[in-house]
Amino acid sequence: MKIDDELAKAVWRKAAKSGSNGGNCLEVAPLSGGRVGIRDTEAPERAPFVVSAGVWDAFIDGAKRGEFDF
Repeated sequence: MKIDDELAKAVWRKAAKSGSNGGNCLEVAPLSGGRVGIRDTEAPERAPFVVSAGVWDAFIDGAKRGEFDF
């Protein structure tokens, strides 16, 4: 399946704690091959980032360790 078709059919989700106040929220969607789509909830029509499973895992691990200034 082409990536554009896959992204159009993707099931996007965001963290339950992000609320509905329109803040700085991201949505993610699992894709084939372990890839992950990432997009801004305020601009879902814009092209999302697509990262490999390894990059996503490294990001999640770094966030859990407090490596980023959120």
